[in-house]
Amino acid sequence: MSNVLRNIPSVNELLESAPLRRVVDRVSHHVVVTGVRSFLDNLRRELHAASAERRILKPAELAERIAEWILASERPRLRPAINATGILLHTGLGRAPLAESAIQAVADAARGYASLEIDLETGDRSQRALAVERPLRNLTGSESAFVVNNNAAATLVTLAALGAGREVVVSRGELIEIGGSYRLPEVMEQSGCRLREVGTTNKTRAADYERAIGPDTAALMKVHTSNYRVVGFTEEASIEELVTLGGKHALPVIDDIGSGALLDLGPYGIDGEPVAGDRIRSGADVVLFSGDKLLGGPQCGIIVGRKKWITAIMNHPLSRALRVDKMTLAALAATLALYRSRDCAEQHVPLLALLTTPIENLRNRAERLAPQLAAVPELATAEPIDDVTYLGGGSVPAQRVPTICIAVTPRRGTIDQLAHRLRVGEPAVVGRIQQDRLCLDLRSVPPSDDRRLVDAFEHLGAGP
Repeated sequence: MSNVLRNIPSVNELLESAPLRRVVDRVSHHVVVTGVRSFLDNLRRELHAASAERRILKPAELAERIAEWILASERPRLRPAINATGILLHTGLGRAPLAESAIQAVADAARGYASLEIDLETGDRSQRALAVERPLRNLTGSESAFVVNNNAAATLVTLAALGAGREVVVSRGELIEIGGSYRLPEVMEQSGCRLREVGTTNKTRAADYERAIGPDTAALMKVHTSNYRVVGFTEEASIEELVTLGGKHALPVIDDIGSGALLDLGPYGIDGEPVAGDRIRSGADVVLFSGDKLLGGPQCGIIVGRKKWITAIMNHPLSRALRVDKMTLAALAATLALYRSRDCAEQHVPLLALLTTPIENLRNRAERLAPQLAAVPELATAEPIDDVTYLGGGSVPAQRVPTICIAVTPRRGTIDQLAHRLRVGEPAVVGRIQQDRLCLDLRSVPPSDDRRLVDAFEHLGAGP
């Protein structure tokens, strides 16, 4: 073993090699030195643990291996990717992509200073929420609005501000769990309020809420079950019924509509998703929804409603801990500006543009791209197929959307190996495997990425 270890080149010898000198030019001398030492330490440990003697690579080969290892380790974990899964709101891939105007607004805000908490007209201290309050009021018809870092935070701070130490009445059938082990009862517990369950899993009536109201009741709450459906023998109290009941007992009605939407998505085949403005017009006192799902903006939680309750939420100590930064506000403001007309939103909000793309447009693209992919030596077949996909994975997973895919098979190796090589390539491509084929779903691929998609396959021959 000692003879084998003596054959390992020194750090200085390796640093003089051409492969590592090139890496120094791309990263830094310190990174390369650290990487060489770490690699050699790992190699020595492997040799000590080996049951039989192993051959040490020649210095040139070892330097090449170390250079590849350093460059791989320097690649950022968060990288751009082509979403060819078909899932438009793919949590693992960052949910909704931002509109170009939102991207520009983020860049402008990030590049320098911005009027985050100062009124440029008067020079006085201001509130950051004002950056988006007016457009949110105009688009939803609410009296006031506030933004926190996601909808779970919106639920937490709302319950803490309006229900701490008292009871909030919720239907048993609406005690949801979503991705990341978020459970509504646990959030309610953390907020300091007490959960009062009413009704049954499949049936809850307004009378169930009314029977639960007592001196300790702080609010009535309705939760949209966006990630599952109860079908068959069912019944639920409408928001209008809860508003009437809340008015009768002077209780606020909190309506958590989850994924949220500013437009009716019914014309696009997406049914049953509440529209924030409709819930405000129905009389809900506080409406909560996400900014990065059906709205198509940045990750945030949006709270709209009556000024009395929004002010109480804004003044709660948690609101500072959960507040958003200037870049989120800039992206949200730019996205909201696109909703001044439905046509503008459909054209410029990427989620809506992808969702509303006619199936024939997808078919034409697939028929144009399939021959280009079929010509790639690494592929055995590439053909367009009709399929269905889903709007979301963890959110709105039941909403089916017609789509067109390009189904490919490798000339060598397995489908899993092909999928892996695409994920780690440049650009990264994430598809879905079904029926022993890799499907590239064009529903979630903007036309601007078509050339990059082909490039990713053409680069496979240079991969490992």
